[in-house]
Amino acid sequence: MDDLSRFCCLNETCRDHGKRGHGNLTVPMRYGPNQTRLLWCSTCRTRFSERKGTPLFDTRLPADKALSVLAHVAEGIGTRKTARLTGVHPDTVTRYIRRAGHHAEQLHDELVAFSPSDDRSPVR
Repeated sequence: MDDLSRFCCLNETCRDHGKRGHGNLTVPMRYGPNQTRLLWCSTCRTRFSERKGTPLFDTRLPADKALSVLAHVAEGIGTRKTARLTGVHPDTVTRYIRRAGHHAEQLHDELVAFSPSDDRSPVR
């Protein structure tokens, strides 16, 4: 049985959009070499990948290897050394750095947009 409690419908027009563990998602099939789950929302009848909205969307590396690459980079290990340690090409490391950075930038912008404004001056 697939644990779908951490997923929600990504369709903004769906009435169950953003509701985790609502019971509207099922896994009709898996795809790709890593058997990525394809989720289906029974409310709006939309299909989407479990990786949609993550830096791993539309990538070919297994999730554990991609996370290993990003963990090495986060620890300050250089691109070429990370490539050697994880067994991927240096261009792959660079591509994942850019993807993760772009995703972090989008997340930051979204969180800042939702944060309440501060009426106080930044200088006291």
